[in-house]
Amino acid sequence: MDDTDRELISLLRADARTPVVVLAKKLRVARATVQNRMAKLEADGTIVGYTVRLRPEAEGHRIRALTSIEIEGNHGESVRRELRGHPNVVALHTTNGRWDMIADLRTDTLEAFDRVLNGIRNIQGITNTETSILLSTHKI
Repeated sequence: MDDTDRELISLLRADARTPVVVLAKKLRVARATVQNRMAKLEADGTIVGYTVRLRPEAEGHRIRALTSIEIEGNHGESVRRELRGHPNVVALHTTNGRWDMIADLRTDTLEAFDRVLNGIRNIQGITNTETSILLSTHKI
């Protein structure tokens, strides 16, 4: 991957629907070069897909939070299985350090969020949690 690929990825992160001709103009390369580079980045797995980002207020689940989870002993797989199918858990991340796992949570209301957290805390094998509600998101 060279600087042109990195700049192309940056442009696609900003707006994945940018027409190839516009990307080529911004990168100061031929349209075919952009198409070939995108195809190569897709083929080698660097680009795994394109997505839509919504304004937070447009999403149904307006309360967003990250919950750090400490898991007792060898209960990691059973906790992961329990959380994997939970409708309010949109992503799970294993990690190192003090916490064993981080759950990305979404709910519609604070009351629903309270119920979700209580349910998570009652899962067998979870010994401790720490939750941070996400207040705003800034584009990188």
